[in-house]
Amino acid sequence: MPDSIDASDAMIDNWTKRLEENAARYQALADRMQGQTVTERSKDGTVQVTVDSRGLLKNLVIAETAAGKRMAEVSAQVMQLVQRAQARIPELLQQAMTETTGTGDQAAAEIVREAQSTFPAPPPEPEPAFPEPDRVRRFLPEDTEEPPRTPPPAPPAPPQQPQPPRRRRPADDDDDDFGGPILS
Repeated sequence: MPDSIDASDAMIDNWTKRLEENAARYQALADRMQGQTVTERSKDGTVQVTVDSRGLLKNLVIAETAAGKRMAEVSAQVMQLVQRAQARIPELLQQAMTETTGTGDQAAAEIVREAQSTFPAPPPEPEPAFPEPDRVRRFLPEDTEEPPRTPPPAPPAPPQQPQPPRRRRPADDDDDDFGGPILS
């Protein structure tokens, strides 16, 4: 029986040694990824983002030249750059895995697959959805044309006093030189 006990001890020692080696490789992978960041910059250089290996935004820089842009355009650009940076994390993880745990390790390969599903490739860059604002303003008479105004409603008429009845002059009154009464 002593042979079987010695063999069992050797087997346990071998497992322990492999577990410790794997733990050291995974710790090296975690340490390597801990300080990794990904930075993306817009084509025009007005926006720059940096994310860490977990995909969290660590730095955002918006240049003064972005002040002339619409805020909706700048915010869309920030979000697109964050997605692009996050999509590079699986590649970074794959490289670190190759250097630390090796490419044949199933657990590390599963970590990369999980990162790929968490941080998929960003959608293609759309055409600018925000038209350039009209920077030229002209103030000519035809540009200031206003729609016709309707007059405000007339105030209500004050209550009318009854008019006294008109008196007719007698027909034989000769006061007028024109042949008839003035008021009729």
